[in-house]
Amino acid sequence: MEDPEKVDILLVEDNPDHAELTIRTLRKGKLANSVLWVRDGVEALDLLHRQNRYADHAGRPLPGLVLLDVNLPKRSGLEVLSEIKGDPALRAVPVVMLTTSGREEEVRRSFELGANSFVTKPVRFDEFSEKIQLIEQYWFLINKLSPRPKA
Repeated sequence: MEDPEKVDILLVEDNPDHAELTIRTLRKGKLANSVLWVRDGVEALDLLHRQNRYADHAGRPLPGLVLLDVNLPKRSGLEVLSEIKGDPALRAVPVVMLTTSGREEEVRRSFELGANSFVTKPVRFDEFSEKIQLIEQYWFLINKLSPRPKA
């Protein structure tokens, strides 16, 4: 039986080094059932909509959190965010935008599209790891997540 306190995290990140560090940090925290890693915006939407190669995810709860890089191939993070927040079946899923730049227009546009949070990725390994730990602690220990519908 699934532990209702544990949730899956969808990591949408095209940089393998950032993804590896994020996954390692999240697993070290032992708060999430699993981290689902996809490398581009199209794959993220396929997973969330349970289509194409992710059709076998039908009936599973949606991720409890999406960590979404702003700059992605195929479909940008902002396009993915817009689709998530525009879909009644997905809009309750919290989305944390991640980027290395933190340009003001990216931050503004992310919040306009419904981002729940915006985090700039530090360059230093230890600072990046610490930010990921803080994100996980906030979203899973402090914040109350929306009940997770099955897709």
